[in-house]
Amino acid sequence: MTFATKSEHVRGIDAVHASARLARVALVFAVVAVVLSAMSGFGHRFGLWSFAVGFMVLGGAACLAVVASVAGLTALIWAGAGAKRGVVAVAILSLAVSLPVFAVPLHWVYLARSLPPIHDITTDTRDPPVFVAILPLRSAAPDPSAYGGPRVAALQKLAYPDIKPAILSLSPSEAFQDALRTARSLGWHIVAAVPQVGRIEATDTTFWFGFADDIVVRVRPVAAGARVDLRSTSRVGVSDLGTNARRIRAFLKALRAHS
Repeated sequence: MTFATKSEHVRGIDAVHASARLARVALVFAVVAVVLSAMSGFGHRFGLWSFAVGFMVLGGAACLAVVASVAGLTALIWAGAGAKRGVVAVAILSLAVSLPVFAVPLHWVYLARSLPPIHDITTDTRDPPVFVAILPLRSAAPDPSAYGGPRVAALQKLAYPDIKPAILSLSPSEAFQDALRTARSLGWHIVAAVPQVGRIEATDTTFWFGFADDIVVRVRPVAAGARVDLRSTSRVGVSDLGTNARRIRAFLKALRAHS
């Protein structure tokens, strides 16, 4: 073996060792990023900090995940074709763990830019259902309970043209019971159910950050049977990232399946 060949061999060994160390560092960073990401939301849910602090922690976790991904990818490149399976496995694992951590907030940024800055969605923008029993629960909420009016209605129609009331071939009392069963099946906490006026009020809490959103369902008689309207609104924030619209869609889909 010539001196040049020995030198290349030593450099190859050094590269393998360096890639192994970098892969381990990448995995550690990725695991820490996952832990911070989980803490960001659950910390707010359990009252450890405000949602603003939670978003800052999530941003830090995303940045750490990017570093972990770059480190893992670099480790793979350094390792080359002769890398040990363990090094490759650790590097790939660091990528698999870290990618979702910054993919989630990146997706949120995309939603925030592509959807209008509204957080109050209803199937009836002209005469939206009103809250009654839930009002005391919203007394300390930064967002008002009153509907935002024509501006919010116009933005909703552009972003969610499919959000429309459900017309059921049932009596109002039957439609009310179906709506109540549907709300319970979705895991909503029922605050009030008043069949005399066809009103159901409920809250729904998001899993990760524990944001409490409020819902009111209204059942009215129409010539075809019963019309079911609902409104879902957040207590805090400017944009809901489409959460309230998705909630309404899920309710209407389940209601039609039950009716």
